[in-house]
Parts: sequence; C-alpha cells; structure tokens
Amino acid sequence: MLKTFILRIFRGVPENQYWEEFELELKPFLNVNAALMEIQSDPVTRKKERVAPVVWEQGCLEEVCGSCSMLINGRPRQGCTALIEPILQASGSNSITLAPMTKFPLVRDLVINRDVMFENLKKVHAWIDVDNSLDHGFGPKISPSLQETMYTLSTCMTCGVCSEGCPQVNKNSKFIGPAPISQARLFNANPVGKMQAKERLHPLMEEGGVSDCGNAQNCVQVCPKKIPLTESLAVMGRQVTKQAFKDLIHLADTSS
Repeated sequence: MLKTFILRIFRGVPENQYWEEFELELKPFLNVNAALMEIQSDPVTRKKERVAPVVWEQGCLEEVCGSCSMLINGRPRQGCTALIEPILQASGSNSITLAPMTKFPLVRDLVINRDVMFENLKKVHAWIDVDNSLDHGFGPKISPSLQETMYTLSTCMTCGVCSEGCPQVNKNSKFIGPAPISQARLFNANPVGKMQAKERLHPLMEEGGVSDCGNAQNCVQVCPKKIPLTESLAVMGRQVTKQAFKDLIHLADTSS
C-alpha cells in the first residue's frame, strides 16, 4: 500500500481565490517543487476533477534565485528546499498547505509580483558605479573579517521572505523592508562603493527608511540565507544618524 500525502493549495487570481487538494505518493527526499511538478504533469484533484496545472515560479532549484518563495504551512520559505517528509513530521499531519505570499501583488496561484523589491534596490543605489571599462589593477585591500561580512550580505537573493515576515511591511506602510537596507550596508562597506554612501543613506532617512523598522526581528528568523538582517538595520541606523549630522554641519557652514 502506497503512503500518500495531501497538498492543499490556495489558488486563483486576485478577488477569486480558492482551495484545491491533491493527493500524491510520498517519496523519499521529495520537495515541494517536485510535488508541484508531479501535479503539473497530471493535474487531477482529490475529487477526481481535472483542472488547470498549478502556477508557481522556480529557477535554480538550489535556494539561490529566490523565485519559488511561498507560504508553506503558513511560513514563508522556498519550495525547492522544503522537504515533504520533515514538514509532515513536524506538523503531525498528512497534509501541507501552500499559499502565495501576502505582502506582494498576486499574479496567479502561487506567483506574486516582487517588482517593489527591485524598485527599492534602485532607491538605495544598490550597485557600485564604475568610471570606465579599463583595468585599473588590483583594488583596495579588504580585511578578511570584512570580506566574510560582505560575502554573507551578498547572498541575499531578493526572495521577499524577510518582507513577508515583517509586520512593518504592509499596505498602510511605506517601509522598504530589511533586504534593501541590508544591501545598502553591503555596498557602503565596499571601498569603492562607499564613495556613493551618501546616495544610499539619504533615501533611508525618508519615510519608509530605516527608522520605520519596528524591531520585530521576524526577518532574521525567516531569512533562508541566515543573513544578519537586524544587525544590518542597526548598522545602517548608525550610518544614517552620522550622515544626518554631517548634513546639518554642511548646511550650517553654507548658510553662515
């Protein structure tokens, strides 16, 4: 007798969402994405109704691209690294619920639009400008400890999980979320990137910037890459304060 489990999926488009259940064979090391692919190949519900295949996103299948972010039993995470058996064991049930993340516009089924995250990265100038394409030789030396910090920060995949877990990110708030603030820290730490630090700090002084963080610390709990997001928020808070004092001094000097 085959052991099975149930995927209960919140499907549909905005203003028309509904639950559908699919029963699948429980296989060793099966993950959520693989289960969705099985449904895609034969989209028949527990009620024996043939339906349209479930729509979701996936890319790398190794928790690097961030595209398969969704709510799995209510927790935001990636489907590619969500193994079915451990989830069932942890819940004590033979059923797993999948739903789209709620802090982003719904497209269809499990697909959401994360454009706002990329717009926020533009807002904080999350890149390093170069003057030309010529080779200038080796760049400034970076200490091993700073290299380690920068590498950790660079693993952000803009998956949106931190924003999904953050209570400050909601329809009534302009808070840009933890990820772009942490990326501003990354590029400000770079010896070349720090020359544009002011361009990154000024947007963080505005409404929706670092002061809008409520310090719930949910972001660091759900981040799949274990990025120290609360540490980044604290670091950027200090940098913003210093920049504000510099701006005041400059204003005083120019007005006198």
